[in-house]
Amino acid sequence: MSDIRICFVGDSLVAGVGDRTALGWPGRLAARAQAVGWPLTWYNLGIRRETSADIAARWEAECARRLPAGVAAGVVFAFGANDTVLEDGRPRVEPEKSVANLVAFLDTAADRGWHRLVVSPPPNIDPEHNARLAELDARFAAVCAAADVGYLRALEPLSADVVWQREIAAGDGYHPDGAAYERYADLLSPGWNHWFTTAFGVV
Repeated sequence: MSDIRICFVGDSLVAGVGDRTALGWPGRLAARAQAVGWPLTWYNLGIRRETSADIAARWEAECARRLPAGVAAGVVFAFGANDTVLEDGRPRVEPEKSVANLVAFLDTAADRGWHRLVVSPPPNIDPEHNARLAELDARFAAVCAAADVGYLRALEPLSADVVWQREIAAGDGYHPDGAAYERYADLLSPGWNHWFTTAFGVV
């Protein structure tokens, strides 16, 4: 295929906030794909502080502008950290609604003929927040398994990663610098490569 286009949809961790190289993990995965000759055009559609409810209001229209008919198209979804932030003692988005949003995203993308991949949120510095993320992570994994969609898990591995933990502690507790985003991309690379080559038929 000569025209593969992929949108990365999500929050500040998709946008690569904190990374002084301005690549984040999507930019690193895209750069690696282009380095081996895969014909990829990629779009970063991450917006800071957005929950799945915010993403629901915009993602399809934004992707449709970038994934026109006649191209090989994919969408990578990554969200959840903002859904599980507490406001007034409750998550910004209740877990059941986060799950329902993911189901709707995957169904809509399938109806559009867009290949789908989901990336789990990474850990942050707050153990209680991470416990809520772990519960959502398990539910997202179940949704993706039922839909036969790839789900790349990062929460547990990055919880034990020295570089990730050091950089989020040095930052705002959520967003690392480039070395940790590099570790995130390394962790995702095997699953990303499998999805990309399988979905788009490249080698």
